[in-house]
Amino acid sequence: MTVSFELKKYLHRRAALVDAALGRFMTKKSVLPPVVHKAMRYSVFAGGKRLRPILCLAAAEAAGGDPRRVLLTACALEIIHTYSLVHDDLPAMDDDDLRRGRPTNHRVFGEGIAILAGDGLLSFGFELMARNAAVKGVRPDRVVRAIETVARAVGSRGMVGGQAVDLESEGSAVSLNGRSPRVLEFIHRRKTGALITASLSAGAILIGASDARLAALELYGENIGLAFQITDDVLDVVGDKALLGKRGSDAANAKLTFPAVYGLDDSQRRARRAIESAKAALAPFGRRGEPLAALANHILTREK
Repeated sequence: MTVSFELKKYLHRRAALVDAALGRFMTKKSVLPPVVHKAMRYSVFAGGKRLRPILCLAAAEAAGGDPRRVLLTACALEIIHTYSLVHDDLPAMDDDDLRRGRPTNHRVFGEGIAILAGDGLLSFGFELMARNAAVKGVRPDRVVRAIETVARAVGSRGMVGGQAVDLESEGSAVSLNGRSPRVLEFIHRRKTGALITASLSAGAILIGASDARLAALELYGENIGLAFQITDDVLDVVGDKALLGKRGSDAANAKLTFPAVYGLDDSQRRARRAIESAKAALAPFGRRGEPLAALANHILTREK
């Protein structure tokens, strides 16, 4: 697919739409207990690409629907993603001091409140998804299906499972007796790819996309999720830490990453192949798929 799409403007408009909605939906800092709500808002409004909500909106649009009908779920996906970052940064996990150029949640509020803030964000995300059933034109049974899809993606068979294997694999990047590539892909497809794919699925499900179109979007999502995490691994090695807004902890924690297993050049080739496969999956959508194709290209060239 040839793309001459003004992605920068698209991303800016969509991110602004999501940020404004998050400002309306997030619990105010003054609500009791204020420390938890301050911590929740601290991480949600720390910046970020808003990739997952944008994918949700773009999938709804590609499937022929009005993206505004899925805005609650789009915001829920960003909130759930933020929960994962708060917990991922904890000393027991990746032990990071910086996230998006600011001190991580537990550095500001302490570990206990950071854990509770993450719990609160996860719960609130599903509350918002449930509220999508009250939006005109969205069938409640589709909301239930979307909630099931996202819950599976972030649970033990998805993101949590990927994180668990990631923790178990620390320090063993070159000593898994030939299992490194298989374990590495297991981690990345679940830790990062599962929620990215579910973001697309949720937007399409709520709009009522056909099974064929849903499958095409899921194939796209699986491939961009893989490419996104490969690029993250590469940037952790060669990226500008000031642009990334974090110090880069993969090498320090002896993480199992694509550069550790395949080297930088082969990792980048694998990312390019995944992006080509993702764009090929968009063929059924024609021009409606242009934003998603442009996003796929952007994943390869991003610097943060």
